[in-house]
Amino acid sequence: MSLGQMFVSGLSAVWGGGTMFVMVIVAIVLGTIFGALPGVSATMAVALGLTFTYTMSPVSAIVFLTAIYCSSITGGSITAILFKIPGVPSSAPTTFDGYPMAQRGEAGKALGVALMASAIGGLFSALVMFLLSTPLSRAALAFSNGDMFAITFLGLSILVVLDTEHILTTIISGLLGLLLACIGQDPMAGVARLTFGQTSLLSGMEMIPVLIGLFAVTEVLKQTNTKKRLSAEDGVGNKGRVNTKMPSLPEFIAIKWTLIRCSIVGTVVGILPGAGATIASFMCYTMENKLSKYPEKFGTGIIDGIAASEAANNAATGGAMVPLLCLGIPGGNAAAVMASALALKGVQMGPRLLNVQPEFLSATFITMIVTNIVMVIVAVGIAKVFAQILAIPYYYLGPIILLLAMIGSFSEGNFVGVTVMVIAGIVGIIVKYMHLNSAAIVLGLVLGGMCEKYFSQAFQKAHIVTDTMTAGDVVQKAFGALFGTPIAAIVMIACILLLLSPIYMPLITKKKA
Repeated sequence: MSLGQMFVSGLSAVWGGGTMFVMVIVAIVLGTIFGALPGVSATMAVALGLTFTYTMSPVSAIVFLTAIYCSSITGGSITAILFKIPGVPSSAPTTFDGYPMAQRGEAGKALGVALMASAIGGLFSALVMFLLSTPLSRAALAFSNGDMFAITFLGLSILVVLDTEHILTTIISGLLGLLLACIGQDPMAGVARLTFGQTSLLSGMEMIPVLIGLFAVTEVLKQTNTKKRLSAEDGVGNKGRVNTKMPSLPEFIAIKWTLIRCSIVGTVVGILPGAGATIASFMCYTMENKLSKYPEKFGTGIIDGIAASEAANNAATGGAMVPLLCLGIPGGNAAAVMASALALKGVQMGPRLLNVQPEFLSATFITMIVTNIVMVIVAVGIAKVFAQILAIPYYYLGPIILLLAMIGSFSEGNFVGVTVMVIAGIVGIIVKYMHLNSAAIVLGLVLGGMCEKYFSQAFQKAHIVTDTMTAGDVVQKAFGALFGTPIAAIVMIACILLLLSPIYMPLITKKKA
């Protein structure tokens, strides 16, 4: 399929006779509102959006969820600027300069910069995704099982840099995720593991209920324990009503390199499994602070800081879709929810997806283009009245979120998913209080099963027979099956360097100091 044909195919999928386009607009509105609500992350927004996709086709489902995903990242900047409360974690750096500008009466300008930077970052990453995905997926078809094992293991190795200040608890969290991934039947022997006699667990831990429980239910339970509630009076500028003002041409020219750098870095970080928009936004904010001619002004309310954060976190959305569409490996938690939703519909994720069904790429690309343009208009309207939305008592808002969470967890006509969701929600609260990392648990759960599958397949293709072979021959054949290709060897060297980085990086830093 040529690029022109893919473009037409994408337009057809998004338009869908007009009905699908209306659903995309609904998804953008829902995503912007979900993203702006404190405590409702982008992952939670996508998980809640699953409720609307059960009757949709696989392509329509990814269109709807992609629209929610992209718009929710942008929505988080609204409360970050007006209330100093990031709607999504990736908007946290936006508060550093957005809120001081709002306090000076420049909330409209701050929102304008945030929306423009979001649109530019999102559009750039969508273009990169469209151009990279097809060649990368074709190259991935030549990957052996050992290569795929090395790539998925690299995703797990990201754990050591996911939270450098709490490496031990992050690794423990990742190991808990790997333990959850072990539930079900062994892929080689077919033996039940950790099912405790429950036949419903033989197919493994259901991903969607776990994600909804860890993110949605946990946040609702946490909010019920919050003494202070947001109200319209907490906003700035006429009870939170602001007139969004786009940056002038001189202001745009002044931050053009910031937008370019952060769009590139955000896309690259988004491609890395487990990294995501939050790491991208903090990384780019720090980078721009170091590169700036006036670093002392960062944190006092300048548009450079807002542009860096918002361009980066929106660029990460397109980046996260690249490994999902090309390799079947989610680039982040929200992408993991999408992968789970498509798996429920029988879609086989992996390198063959875009060769067999290229409409997934074209539909995702056009959706991201439409979303990044329309969400600017939607966010401008929502920002004017958002203080009133936040004034809704949480005893109304919380049950609505829980209801959507229960509907999203109810699958295949049984209540096992709902039970798993409730348990995951309670575990999520415990995880919060023990200062463990929910993202690391999800990363271990998502990549653990994939890593084991590719390892088992590589092991089987090596024709290793432990009864008739010596230990040395077994090790030699297993090593050759897993690391015998140049790709696997290079990636595994990168994994080892990454895993050892907490040891040698402080030594290098100390030596430089």
